[in-house]
Amino acid sequence: MNMLTHENPPSARTTEADEAVFAMARETAEPPLPPEAADIGRALTWTRHEGQRVYPGVSREYAVYSPPGLDASKPAGLLVFQDGRFYAAETFRVVAMLDALIAKREIPPLVAVLVQPGDLPGNPEGSRGNRSVEYDTLGDAYVRFLLDELLPEALNGLNVSHNPADRAICGMSSGGICAFNAAWERPDMFGKVISHVGSFTNIRGGHVYPSRVRAADAKPLRVFLQGGAQDLDRPTGNWPVANFDMATALAHKAYDYRFEFGPGAHDLKHGAAIFPATLRWLWR
Repeated sequence: MNMLTHENPPSARTTEADEAVFAMARETAEPPLPPEAADIGRALTWTRHEGQRVYPGVSREYAVYSPPGLDASKPAGLLVFQDGRFYAAETFRVVAMLDALIAKREIPPLVAVLVQPGDLPGNPEGSRGNRSVEYDTLGDAYVRFLLDELLPEALNGLNVSHNPADRAICGMSSGGICAFNAAWERPDMFGKVISHVGSFTNIRGGHVYPSRVRAADAKPLRVFLQGGAQDLDRPTGNWPVANFDMATALAHKAYDYRFEFGPGAHDLKHGAAIFPATLRWLWR
C-alpha cells in the first residue's frame, strides 16, 4: 500500500478550473488527453545536429515549434523538451496543446525546441546511446551543450527572450532530472522546470538532489514535479519516494513549486492530461 502524501503550499494554488483538472488526474492511472489535444496538431520538421565540443561526434535530431502568427518584433518565451519525440507523439500532442493555449492567450507566445538524446558515433540514428550520459549525469555538461551548441543553431533567426522567467525546460524520467539539473546549474538561463516521473535516483548520482536542494541557498526557480504510485522500484532507487523527497526538499527551502502525484506508472499519461494546466501554472 502506498502511504505517501504531500500537500502543496497555498501559494501553489491556481484557478478553480485547473485545480479540478489536477484533482481529476490524481484519481486514475488512465486520464484522458485534455481538450487542447483534440487534434493531432501540425507536423514538425526534424533536423540533424552533430556535437562539436561537449559531445563530439554525437548526433541527434531536434525540431523547432513556432506558433502561427508569431510577432517577430517581440521576444518569445522558450520551452525546451528532452526526449522531444515523446512529447511530439500522438499520445501527447504537444504541438496541438501549444497552438491552442497560445491562440487563447492562456500562455504567452512560446518557441519550443524538442531535442532527442544523442546517437553515438557509428550507431544507427535513433539509437539514443548517449542518453544516460547526457541526462543522468550531474554537472553542467548538458546545459552547456544546449546553450553553446544546439540552441544557437535551432533558434537562429528567432527572437527569443533571454530572461530566465520566460524560459522553461521539460523532460520525463531521466529527462526530468536532466531538466532540473540544467536549471539548477544555469538558473540565469532557465527559470522554470517541468519534471514528469523524474529519475531522481542513483542511476548516475541523482539521488543526492534532495539533500543538495536542502543544503544550498534557494535558487530563483519555479518547479513543477509529477509522479506516480506505480512508478519504478529498482536497485538504483524508488521513483515515487525519490519524487516525494524532491518535493519535500523544495518545500523545505520555500521554493515556488507544485507536485502532482497520481496512481500512474512510468509514462506520460498523467503529464499529458495536466500539461495545459501545468503551463498555465508555470506562466501564472
